[in-house]
Amino acid sequence: MGFPLEYPTCRRDQSVVDDYHGVKITDPYRWLEDPDSDETKEFVEKQANLTESLLNTCETREKLRCQLTKLFDHPRYSTPFKKGEKYFYFQNTGLQPQSVLYMQDNIDAEAEVLVDPNVFSEDGTVSLKIAAVSEDAKYLAYGLSSSGSDWVSINVMRVEDKFLEPHTLSWVKFSSVTWTHDNKGFFYSRYPAPTQGEKLDAGTETNSNLNQELYYHFLGTEQSEDVLCWKDPENPKFMFEAQIMDDGKHVLLYIQESCDPVNKLYYCDLSTINGLEGFKNRTDMLPFVKLVDHFDASYRAVANDGTQFTFLTNKDAPKYKLIRVDLKEPSVWTNVIEESEKDVLESADVVNGNQILVSYLSDAKNVLQLRELKTGLLVHQLPIDIGTVYGISGRRKDSEVFIGFTSFLTPGIIYRCHLAGDAPEMKMFREIVVPGFDHTEFQVNQEFVPSKDGTRIPLFIVSKKNMILDGSHPCLLYGYGGFNSSLTPSFSVSRTILTRHLGAVFCMANIRGGGEYGKEWHKAGSLAKKQNCFDDFISAAEYLVSAGYTQSTKLCIEGASNGGLLVAACVNQRPDLFGCALAHVGVMDMLRFHKFTIGHAWTSDFGCSDKEEQFQWLIKYSPLHNVKRPWEQHQNEKQHQYPPIMLLTADHDDRVVPLHSLKLLATMQYILCTSLENSPQTNPIIARIDRKAGHGCGRPTQKRIDEAADQYSFMAKMLGASWIN
Repeated sequence: MGFPLEYPTCRRDQSVVDDYHGVKITDPYRWLEDPDSDETKEFVEKQANLTESLLNTCETREKLRCQLTKLFDHPRYSTPFKKGEKYFYFQNTGLQPQSVLYMQDNIDAEAEVLVDPNVFSEDGTVSLKIAAVSEDAKYLAYGLSSSGSDWVSINVMRVEDKFLEPHTLSWVKFSSVTWTHDNKGFFYSRYPAPTQGEKLDAGTETNSNLNQELYYHFLGTEQSEDVLCWKDPENPKFMFEAQIMDDGKHVLLYIQESCDPVNKLYYCDLSTINGLEGFKNRTDMLPFVKLVDHFDASYRAVANDGTQFTFLTNKDAPKYKLIRVDLKEPSVWTNVIEESEKDVLESADVVNGNQILVSYLSDAKNVLQLRELKTGLLVHQLPIDIGTVYGISGRRKDSEVFIGFTSFLTPGIIYRCHLAGDAPEMKMFREIVVPGFDHTEFQVNQEFVPSKDGTRIPLFIVSKKNMILDGSHPCLLYGYGGFNSSLTPSFSVSRTILTRHLGAVFCMANIRGGGEYGKEWHKAGSLAKKQNCFDDFISAAEYLVSAGYTQSTKLCIEGASNGGLLVAACVNQRPDLFGCALAHVGVMDMLRFHKFTIGHAWTSDFGCSDKEEQFQWLIKYSPLHNVKRPWEQHQNEKQHQYPPIMLLTADHDDRVVPLHSLKLLATMQYILCTSLENSPQTNPIIARIDRKAGHGCGRPTQKRIDEAADQYSFMAKMLGASWIN
């Protein structure tokens, strides 16, 4: 389906050439790496105008926007959490830009607003990223982010009268907030403030994030007085996180070098140092003891009884297990819950004194069990439907726990589970109800598709009931496949609308690179084996066509971040297989990603072009470097051009900076559309470049609605899908 466009002319600078281990690579759009240059701004403006001109011709755009607005307008809640004797939770009444933090004196008391981030900006682009309440529930530390940036400013509020402490903590990024049990202050992580001459516009800079440090902030003091607890200038890429154990005495220090789920693990007994005040004017750091001093596995503390600590780990257990160690005998580790043969042990929460609520991932669906902390023995299997458990919230000293649940056809249920009796009581506490949504109209299947090498890939398929498999249906295939992250069933207003009003089939592929089957599944889709991700996704697409769910011209693929890379790489490798592609905030320049913001942390999954062997992996699939004219490749007689493509990015994405999408856009438009007369490429290649938005987190409701209306109306037009009332 051709929609020839008049693409803006774009300067190519052939003089920019890099030498990668003897291989010369031209980078003609290097100038697009500067987001502040007038030339980049002009490029963005022209591309935005081109995209808008096309979107204005999409017949379903306003119908989608109207229906999205209607269905988004329903109350949404998070699972409550308890501090002191008070309860806290987030709620969005429906179309509020951001969710609001509420507080209750008890679970039946009237809720009052504690922090409403919607008052901090007129357009709703300031979001609440951190909300950490002190143990006595007298203070709240909350972090605000602007325009979707990863940078956070931390404020402290007195809960009783909402009095705001005068001091704000700045240059905070990738940090948790952990209060000490004396309620005097908290641990947090931050980066050094920019030096004179460095860019100060947080969110649009591309500088590498290095030299994170762990600090302790005392209530009522300025940030300059914070206690430096840990730094490691010899390892500038290291990141630090503190955790206070339930006993209030032990603070753990987690050290990570990358996005790989491995960490070092140190501890400090606060009772031996006579309080943190003594470190205010000292130059030495906290006397952490090294328990694990190498990056060999993931270790996360679950509980401690004195010096006996229980950890969730993948040490010698790719699908994770629970282990125990006595700090007095640090070389002796014993298994509490053995690794499962098939299922991944995702989480473990100590509740009701000496019980653990464990969540397993079984074929990308959650299973909940209650076990004994001491022995690991199974006590009860909790009745959970097929779907995803999220937001488990409970304390060791309480006999109640809150559990969130969602699935493709369940907008959300929050259970309140009482553990005091002989058997757990699961009662529905709150249900999220979407007006006009009838789950009986739809069906969900899980199928297992053989990949190129025979590996079975789980594939969820959501469609209208009693659908005829005649290949006539529009289809949206979503994937990720990286960084040990698992895709599990969840409810989506926009995907429901696609199924209901465009007759689309929605599919989600659990390809390798994710965490669905543990460490081995993750490693099978990373580094030298990254091609497995693309093979898995392509195999899922081929199956959907061969099984009669759809046909190539009606198949759209979508992914975000690492999933944006997935979509772009698959389009390069099999342009004949897809009828449309939506690539959100993708990592597109695989030779230079490590040079910007937090990109250096991704080398654990991708590798790095600085190393010759890894350069050879990356150059084979890097989206930016593999755009080819299909009509010259003779891959397939039926398809001689790329499918319609929409690249989506945002000006304040400081995770995967916009230059990735901008450089790929310029490259695709040049090679496929503008560098030769009478190009067969009539399918549009456009970008949606959002303003005052970031990588995805903290996006206000209206922006979510607008983006969904734009991308899916583009998809509908490209696939020839019409509106069904």
